[in-house]
Amino acid sequence: MGMKDFSFESIQQKIERFDIEASSDESGQVIESADGIARVRGLPHVENGEMVEFPNDIYGLVFNLEKDEVICAILERHTAVREGSWVKRTGRVMEIKVGEGLLGRVIDPIGNPMDEKGPVATNAAYPMERSAPGVVERQPVRVPLATGYKIVDSLVPIGRGQRELIIGDRQTGKTTLAVDAIINQKDTGVISVYVAIGQKQATVVKLVADLARHGALENTVIVNAPASSPAITQYLAPYAGCAIAEYFMYEKKRDTLVIYDDLSKHAAAYRHISLLMRRPPGREAFPGDVFYLHSRLLERAAKLSDDLGAGSMTALPIIETQGNDISAYIPTNVISITDGQIFLEADLFNAGVRPAVNAGISVSRVGGSAQQKMMRQVSGTLRIDLAQFREKEAFSMFSSDLDAETIAQLKKGKLMVELLKQNKGGPMATVDQVISLYAGTRNLISDVPSESVDEFEKGLLARFQEKHGDVRRSLVEKGSIDKDLEETLRTIILEYKKEFLDGSASRN
Repeated sequence: MGMKDFSFESIQQKIERFDIEASSDESGQVIESADGIARVRGLPHVENGEMVEFPNDIYGLVFNLEKDEVICAILERHTAVREGSWVKRTGRVMEIKVGEGLLGRVIDPIGNPMDEKGPVATNAAYPMERSAPGVVERQPVRVPLATGYKIVDSLVPIGRGQRELIIGDRQTGKTTLAVDAIINQKDTGVISVYVAIGQKQATVVKLVADLARHGALENTVIVNAPASSPAITQYLAPYAGCAIAEYFMYEKKRDTLVIYDDLSKHAAAYRHISLLMRRPPGREAFPGDVFYLHSRLLERAAKLSDDLGAGSMTALPIIETQGNDISAYIPTNVISITDGQIFLEADLFNAGVRPAVNAGISVSRVGGSAQQKMMRQVSGTLRIDLAQFREKEAFSMFSSDLDAETIAQLKKGKLMVELLKQNKGGPMATVDQVISLYAGTRNLISDVPSESVDEFEKGLLARFQEKHGDVRRSLVEKGSIDKDLEETLRTIILEYKKEFLDGSASRN
């Protein structure tokens, strides 16, 4: 080896290129592991909500910071975490994979695929917990988000960026209403995220099949935390769904719709974790911070300002009540957080009224500002008509001698109840809803027998589609009913009614 190999220049170059990277890991030790909860000694600088790593690529989430120990919820394979195992900080908060590759997929709240379609094709990630946008970053809710249900779009309109609670006992059609709202978005460009918390696997499989059959699955992401999954997975599910929707809202400037089905089970999962961590129970055994659990989730729904791209996230949380008791702890919490509620009543459902919306208790605090003008024009007296009908119906049970005005109100109310009925999986275009409601609220079909209302409505809408497409197009383009359109609508409806009643008479 020659002396030239050790020249001053070469040694200097090697020194300049030589780089020392210093790194340090903060680690601790598991002192107790049971029921998916690990108590850890060490980690003096760990933060609340941070992910920690256990052996064999198992991760946990920091929940409690106590004087001498840290309490973590183990995300998966908790039986493999044993006393004495090492645990170290990751320096990262809980994240979920996001991106276009999630559309049409079913994933768990940690981001693993559950639909046997292979790995999820996306590399970007979003934090599950994020501060809600401030007042300056928002704009008023003005653009309607149509559900396709006449009674909802007319009486409790939902706007893009709104939070509208769907509440009622079990088996009253809450999930059906939410899923039909997703189906109604298939041609609107709205991205939907359905979060199933504590549901049966069979329910989610059926939901996927329904969405695929209606062509809505390709614009939908399903986050599934089944009843068989650990409480921590069910706890994370809505935050994962919210983060996915936020990605499309902030990065892609899109409108999104998120269904949380349901937050009663989410609160129960959080109670489960909290009690295992020995947090003091309060009202109905829930911990004191259970309000914050849902408020920090639902406050992230927004209609963003034009400077941020004007994307939106509309939240439809679902709450299950026991015996129509909306004064229980979790229902009252979520009612106070949201911008209104759609109350589904078991008695109406059992009487064959579908959707079983109680028009008296259901309300939208955004109101007509998120409603097309033509819908406002036809739905003006609807709530009063239904309220008077319910009141007079109860009264008429005890009296046989009724005056003509009361009989007319009862007849109109019964007819409107029939007109507002709608089958599962059949959301209607707004223009068709307007035509149908115009016929009912303007007393144009008062002489149609109530048992024939469904048949009459189908025939009337078919008539408009086949022979009066120009009238439908005018309604859509103008967005309101002017004097000329009103006269045309009235004439067509009355002509069709005459044909329908003559045909009914001849059939009989």
